[in-house]
Amino acid sequence: MKIFKFAILILLMALSTQTVTFATPIPLRGVVEGFYGRAWTFDERADLMNFCRQHNLNAYIYAPKDDPYHREKWRTPYPTEKLDELKKLVEISKQNGVKFIFAISPGLDLKYRGKKAEEDFNALMKKFETMYQIGVRDFAVFFDDLKDEKGNHHEDGEDQAKFLNRVQKELQARHKDVFPLIMVPTEYFREDMLKGNKIKPYTEDLAENLNKKIVVLYTGDGVVCDGITQESLLEVNKIFNREVGIWWNYPVNDYSLTENGERNAKLALGPIEKLPAEKVQAIFFNPMSQAELSKIALATGAEYANSPNNYDAEKSWDRALNEQFGELAHDMKIFASHSQHMENSWAKVGPADNRAFNTAAYLVLNGVKNNHDVDFAPLEKLIDEMELAAFNLLDKLPQEILAECKPQLEQFKRIAQADRLALKCLESKTFDPKLKVLREEISKNEPTAILSEQSALKFIDDVINFFDTKKRR
Repeated sequence: MKIFKFAILILLMALSTQTVTFATPIPLRGVVEGFYGRAWTFDERADLMNFCRQHNLNAYIYAPKDDPYHREKWRTPYPTEKLDELKKLVEISKQNGVKFIFAISPGLDLKYRGKKAEEDFNALMKKFETMYQIGVRDFAVFFDDLKDEKGNHHEDGEDQAKFLNRVQKELQARHKDVFPLIMVPTEYFREDMLKGNKIKPYTEDLAENLNKKIVVLYTGDGVVCDGITQESLLEVNKIFNREVGIWWNYPVNDYSLTENGERNAKLALGPIEKLPAEKVQAIFFNPMSQAELSKIALATGAEYANSPNNYDAEKSWDRALNEQFGELAHDMKIFASHSQHMENSWAKVGPADNRAFNTAAYLVLNGVKNNHDVDFAPLEKLIDEMELAAFNLLDKLPQEILAECKPQLEQFKRIAQADRLALKCLESKTFDPKLKVLREEISKNEPTAILSEQSALKFIDDVINFFDTKKRR
């Protein structure tokens, strides 16, 4: 018995010397409805509150860019019907333990000096007071996207800081239960805050004069960027002399514009990735207008926000797909894997679209080009899976989800069919003119549906180019 007790004592002593790492959630974590285009409906927002509760997200920022009373007509009071809707939403958020943060974007025409400035301050406070009366206790003021066509802005950082400090002081003088303001600067990404190694005057003046309790959100090195390093975050913390929060622009897709100006052509269906594993003050994920499909990335973002140190993007993505799509999870993963990377001339974010397809396509095309023995089976299997996934999802997805992705699924099916013909052309070493017809059909539908640009779609273009080049020789 003495030996047993001694062994237990030794074990306890050994355990006491081990460092136990517990998951430490980011204090303020949630969703910012801050995209351009069709705003979410009341039902979609109410559903999000339930989603946040289930995934331990504790905040939601109301900031839809195309709500005129949020931005263009920010001075104008909400109509009674809209105010009643917001009141119900605030009640639902409280029931779900989610902070409802009301944001306003007055920067398009806000005045900072003179008689008009006093009128503007009173107009903003009146709007905030109305929101307080319906239950809001958290407020935000955004000064983002105020640049002209040449990329210049004429904002004064000191003026903005003094305005925000006055708003915060007045709010807290009126109501002791109001939390510190949240703000987004005009220079809201790191590369825009700096000129060379020097902080720009606007950012320097804002940081120097802004009340230290006000929470600043920034988007990373760029507006939409390929991750945020711990070093970048610490640099911005140093610039603002406080712990800044992150406004993360994924899975938002309002910048996925087509030639005719239509938004949301490509869906961002991958996981949240490449964010700091260390201390972060706050994080808000900006979703797509497609509320249901946004939940894939938002679920992974919730896992990250609740345990940054232990987060595994790929495993989290698998869990999200399994939880949300059940027996269709495998098919959805195939489709989503071809629609997760978002990139244009100024934006880059999200995992590469289906690396496995890219590898298999490269091996086949390179082998044919160099007259090697080629195993076509692996790529053929991937194409079979694509086509079957498109068929199953079009047939079996719930209508509310299908409504958000039907054009992309139909395009996915077209791409798979063209991929199959491209592969047959390589196998037979004979070009089938029908491949260009299929490619033209895909192009016709790209105004509403884009996916797999550098993967399955690229394979079609590469095969056409291969035969065109061969013909010219």
